[in-house]
Amino acid sequence: MKKITIIGAGAMGSAFSVPCLENNNEVTLVGTHLEDDLINDIKAKRNYHPSLNTFLPKNLKMEKFSKLDQILEKNTDIIVAAISSVGIEWFVKQISKKYKNNMPIILLTKGLAIVENELITLSEKIKILLTNLGCENINISAIKGPCLASGLANKVRTGTVIANTKIEIAQKLKKIISTKYYSIELSNDLTGVELSGAIKNIYSMVIGAAEGLSGKKNDNSSNSNHYLNTSASLIHRSISEMSEFVSHYGGNAETVYGLAGLGDLYVSAIGGRNSLMGKYLGQGYLYKDAKKKFMKNITIEGADLALEIGPKILKDLNSKHFPLMFSLISTICDNKKLVINW
Repeated sequence: MKKITIIGAGAMGSAFSVPCLENNNEVTLVGTHLEDDLINDIKAKRNYHPSLNTFLPKNLKMEKFSKLDQILEKNTDIIVAAISSVGIEWFVKQISKKYKNNMPIILLTKGLAIVENELITLSEKIKILLTNLGCENINISAIKGPCLASGLANKVRTGTVIANTKIEIAQKLKKIISTKYYSIELSNDLTGVELSGAIKNIYSMVIGAAEGLSGKKNDNSSNSNHYLNTSASLIHRSISEMSEFVSHYGGNAETVYGLAGLGDLYVSAIGGRNSLMGKYLGQGYLYKDAKKKFMKNITIEGADLALEIGPKILKDLNSKHFPLMFSLISTICDNKKLVINW
């Protein structure tokens, strides 16, 4: 049995507690400094999580941020990062106070970063920040793949991949957290897995725009799904671009065809927040207008990523090789209508 501390009480961090608990681990879910009210609400409603619309296990321990230092000091073998990408620096600052050499960190967060004008993965950013704060022997793994939080919380069969540059570490973590319904593949391509898991959010927005980009108006008939031809074309091109992107930035192109790439792209494209924003963009809305009108308080990971890495991508890559990515970045960063160079 391991003592697992999950930092971040949002949907994914909370759902991840379910398979961890089922493997007879001691799990503590700690809210961020912004989640005190959420923790109070969940406890008051007998572990009912409002975002997941389900009850979390009764044996799940839940604590507010004020208890984090104490928990990390005495009750932690594994730290799980379940915060948003913009919270990475905050997360590092908190765990650096009590981080022990080689303590496993599992990164659920998806995203990329620009540090000193270089595009890097979030695991690389965490290592840099922790090293600068005096920590040594930093051990980070990333879990990526097609995993909707509500499905995992309800024990729907789910497949993901856990990546670490040292495959034996990934293997040990797999034994600790996998269950019959939560199966885990292994990879030593940490860079490729993180790159794939991040940029699929950009491409799911493009695929979500298929209906508007198909050239055929929705006539509300029973056979109004002609745009699926367009979707298929966009999926094919998205995977091609993702493979080249991952290879360019140091990952294994084959990783894109696994759960972290193709698998996660499928889930996001058929019903995630990114594809919903893509639908509005395909209908001709400008990003800022669509965000304000339809998704004001909803995080759009693909858009946030485009704003984060867009200027760097436009300088690094050849637009002829990445027509979909360049079109989406221009749409988000310059607030222009989405136009694809077919």
